[in-house]
Amino acid sequence: VQLVESGGGLVQAGGSLRLSCAASGRTFNAMGWFRQAPGKEREFVGLWSGGNTYYADSVKGRFTISRDNAKNTVYLQMNSLKPEDTAVYYCAARNYGLEFSQHEYNYWGQGTQVTVSS
Repeated sequence: VQLVESGGGLVQAGGSLRLSCAASGRTFNAMGWFRQAPGKEREFVGLWSGGNTYYADSVKGRFTISRDNAKNTVYLQMNSLKPEDTAVYYCAARNYGLEFSQHEYNYWGQGTQVTVSS
């Protein structure tokens, strides 16, 4: 099982990025996004679970998660980016469920850096 993220980069405040997380080896019914800024703990960003999506308050209305079942890939569309969104973004997966804690996820991607300049 492998999760491979892509799509990070440098963007100006107000810009957009789309992150991808391609899963191989199996299909997961719950795939989450987390992020970790320097000196901070990893935090929940959003979750796709059983066709429903959930978001942290800090990104609600700006970030959107979608999934392409044929490609076994989940996406994180990030709009109206702010400098405080700067972090390493990770995707994570588990068989099913609504879990917002990083400790509940079995599989993790390698992370992709997102930097938002002011």
